[in-house]
Amino acid sequence: MSSQAVEIEILGRTIKVNCPVGQETALRAAAADFDSRLNELSQRTKISNPEQLLMFTGLNICSELHNERKEFNTNADSLSERIGQLTETLTEALQNQPQR
Repeated sequence: MSSQAVEIEILGRTIKVNCPVGQETALRAAAADFDSRLNELSQRTKISNPEQLLMFTGLNICSELHNERKEFNTNADSLSERIGQLTETLTEALQNQPQR
């Protein structure tokens, strides 16, 4: 898969990042979200050190991702259990059908 350099802006600095062709819009949206989170954290906490902002924002994103994965796994387990119950119900219903 080929890639191209895409310019994004983080904390007022323009950075060139290699990006798979066709993913430029998604990269720019992710960069804008990340930059917004950095600025929001800076305003909320008065942290001005870029390294600290990057570290805390990264930790916050990882925490959100961890929680989303946990919720996804819980939902997947619940769905799998429900599918098993429906399968059993359908099997019983088919076995109780009069033969033709």
